[in-house]
Amino acid sequence: MEKELTGSYECSQNTQGIRFHIYGRKHIEETALHQMYQAARLPVSVAGALMPDAHGGYGLPIGGVLATRNAVIPYGVGVDIGCRMALSIYDLKGVELKQKTGFFERILEEQTLFGSGQQFERPSDHAVMEHPLFSELPFLRHLHSKAWKQLGSSGSGNHFVEFGKVQITATDPVLGMPPGEWLGVLSHSGSRALGANIAQQYTKIAIATRRINDNTKHLSWLYLNEEAGASYWAAMNLAGDYSAACHEVIHKKIARQLGRKPVVTVQNHHNFAWKELINGEELIVHRKGATPAGENVLGIIPGSMTAPGYIVKGQAVATALHSASHGAGRQMSRSQANQSITRSSMKLLLKQAGVTLLGGGVDEAPQAYKNLEDVMACQTDLVRILGSFQPVIVRMDGQKIT
Repeated sequence: MEKELTGSYECSQNTQGIRFHIYGRKHIEETALHQMYQAARLPVSVAGALMPDAHGGYGLPIGGVLATRNAVIPYGVGVDIGCRMALSIYDLKGVELKQKTGFFERILEEQTLFGSGQQFERPSDHAVMEHPLFSELPFLRHLHSKAWKQLGSSGSGNHFVEFGKVQITATDPVLGMPPGEWLGVLSHSGSRALGANIAQQYTKIAIATRRINDNTKHLSWLYLNEEAGASYWAAMNLAGDYSAACHEVIHKKIARQLGRKPVVTVQNHHNFAWKELINGEELIVHRKGATPAGENVLGIIPGSMTAPGYIVKGQAVATALHSASHGAGRQMSRSQANQSITRSSMKLLLKQAGVTLLGGGVDEAPQAYKNLEDVMACQTDLVRILGSFQPVIVRMDGQKIT
């Protein structure tokens, strides 16, 4: 059916499907293509695109971008609502990471917290915890305490905080950082238990309300003029603000230990939905594991724990719905990685790359991911590369690799 898919594809089943552009077809597994094919047939779908890092998920595939009319799909956003990349660049040279390795390791070990369900004994203060929605939406009230205790923490899986070398390669007024090598702090995490509970709550409502085919029930939507749709939209935005606050807390703690402020910060959400003008019409654009790449919009596309990622600027390509990949994308599921990758082989790759891993499992090993260079080659028209980030000291959930 999709074997010869290239460029755009028009699908139909009962209703005429929308056309969506596929970037890097040869790098995308059939599961992701099939999920995007299903999303293209929804009656609320207007436009779509599939990024070159795409792989299977629930509802929309990871790397799927979908524009809908007056409708939001909770699993088109995803469970980790507002999952975010944040990079702080300092006027320090990257070589210091090797000269003072112990100092930087201690900062990550003492100032970050990882793991599903993990909470701080002494939580940080932030204005987001005073958001009125915590009182206005009854089901959010019981989530407030845990959200506060998890503020500034990171989950499991592919979430990380890293020290690394930033190489700025292009002079750009939007980025505002001169060419050269600098020290950077890069973090990737989302809205923790708050986002997960919001996703689960409203997905149940959407499934019960729409009652679509069981095979596509995770694509169930809520209309924004419905009470549930309006409530989800407000809760989703709160989760996005909370995710941003988590990164702010992480980076402030690290900056305090470094004794200086960053010169430049670059941040972007994925796993979110935005109201955007598409061909003169306001639509809801879902980016599940996709980076916003509007004109002059800065973003981070990471590689793996050993491979460099990129600082990019969007080029506002319409066929991509102003989007780009959110990373290299998985080429192995977590179970496949656990079964086929050994800790000794991962340790060897870390040594070859000169990377210290303070915590992480083989399910996040470099071998589990696609080659980011291949992915970037499929989206040269979507983003302009301004620089790179090479991980040097990485902390994730899991045991330290020694």
